[in-house]
Amino acid sequence: MTQQLSSELVWNELKKELFAVLGMVTAQNEARTVGIVYIVHAKKLYISTRTEEWKTRHIQQNPKVSITLPIAKRIPLMPWIKIPQATITFSGKAKVYAAGQVSVDILHALMRGLEADPQKLASLSVIEIEPQGEFLTYGIGIPLMQMRFPEKARGRAPVA
Repeated sequence: MTQQLSSELVWNELKKELFAVLGMVTAQNEARTVGIVYIVHAKKLYISTRTEEWKTRHIQQNPKVSITLPIAKRIPLMPWIKIPQATITFSGKAKVYAAGQVSVDILHALMRGLEADPQKLASLSVIEIEPQGEFLTYGIGIPLMQMRFPEKARGRAPVA
């Protein structure tokens, strides 16, 4: 049985992390994934990337994306025991902006204070991802030992 989670719980987990895997489709309809570093702002994810990167081109051609966020789990005082990572997965719609088109707050958070170089900014794009539908989770909002039972570890939450 899949547990029903609150969207607030999932958004809080998204805000705590910074790494995810972005899935997209090429112009030739080939699936591709890439690791990304993101920030959350106003219930959207933002990624900075160079304008000439292939992920920027793929998203401009097909804005449908997926995100999978792995969340490491460990037993306190026994880190050598392997625990599967918890996950949050969702589909979304992406838009690509020039770095100068997003707010200063978003740019500062993405660049972590390194946005002072105008040459570097000119070569950057920002990808905005708006989650759609539901978050699908594994191991979110449950005790660590319950992750052994898939029927208890699986969850869903509305995006909104």
